[in-house]
Amino acid sequence: MTVGGVPYRTVWMEGGVVRMIDQPLLPHRFAVRDCGDHRATAGAIRDMVTRGAGAIGVAAGYAVAQAALEAPADGFAAFVDRAVLLVKATRPTAQNLFYCVDRVLAAVRAERTSDAARRAAVVEAEALADEDVAAARRIGELGAGLLPEGSRVLTHCNAGWLAFADWGTALAPVYTAARQGRRVFVWVDETRPRLQGACLTAWELGQEGIDHAIIVDNAAGHFMQHGEVDIVIVGSDRIARNGDVANKIGTYEKAVVARDNGVPFYVAAPTSTVDWGCASGADIPIEERGAEEVLSVRGMLPDGNMAEVSLAPAASRARNPAFDVTPARLVTGIITERGIIAPNRLEDLRRP
Repeated sequence: MTVGGVPYRTVWMEGGVVRMIDQPLLPHRFAVRDCGDHRATAGAIRDMVTRGAGAIGVAAGYAVAQAALEAPADGFAAFVDRAVLLVKATRPTAQNLFYCVDRVLAAVRAERTSDAARRAAVVEAEALADEDVAAARRIGELGAGLLPEGSRVLTHCNAGWLAFADWGTALAPVYTAARQGRRVFVWVDETRPRLQGACLTAWELGQEGIDHAIIVDNAAGHFMQHGEVDIVIVGSDRIARNGDVANKIGTYEKAVVARDNGVPFYVAAPTSTVDWGCASGADIPIEERGAEEVLSVRGMLPDGNMAEVSLAPAASRARNPAFDVTPARLVTGIITERGIIAPNRLEDLRRP
């Protein structure tokens, strides 16, 4: 995708340095954050400098490759193993993180010398990034068929190209349909508490020249009820074997309201997001983040400076689950790079 006409991936590696679009600065400022070692990359994942299932996974794979590059020949394996534990502890819900870390680690362990392992780690991390892009592009091609001329799409959080190495998932069909010449409109849930919809999704759509409107999270039902939403497409951070879907907090509510109003509810995700070891949504670990994200908000002041302001009484406490689980029964279909599949047929994806 492009920013001001310049093509970018969300996260990439140059000479052992992991570079990523600094997402907390958006939409007010575009900048690239450089992470010089695996600890810095892990910190950027934890602090949501990069976020979104695919981007987290790609960054995590690069972090393990960085660890392999940094590790001394004496104690090489132990150094990499410690780095793997550090990276895996950053975001517990996103399945792509674990998938990519394990892939790079397997490539490292398959080699007999530390030099060969270093090369293999970088090659595997780059392959994962390329696979992420190819899967997202294919999701866009397949999902675009669900969007005839004039479609009005509602999405939640950000599952656009900022959430993957490129293209994204929930927004990939929108981008593809638009580039095929069809007019598409997007309802953008603001997505409290971190406002990924208002800050990131809206920014992306603006870059692509796609018509959209930001709405508060609890307005989605109103627009569905009044016949102004044709389809809901969201992303996912982990999908259980039975088709239950974990995604940004508030997704479950959108699925319930969509069902009540007869609006199709689709999930877009690559097969790497499926956790075959997870039987149902009840087994998905749900990350709970700090209360300060709920009790305050960060934004730009009239003078152009960024500031954080309090929203609630100083004595109030808050709970902040980052994700919820949408039961498979509420999902119309899952758009993967291997086809659009019913949640109860997910096991078919395990076949060659």
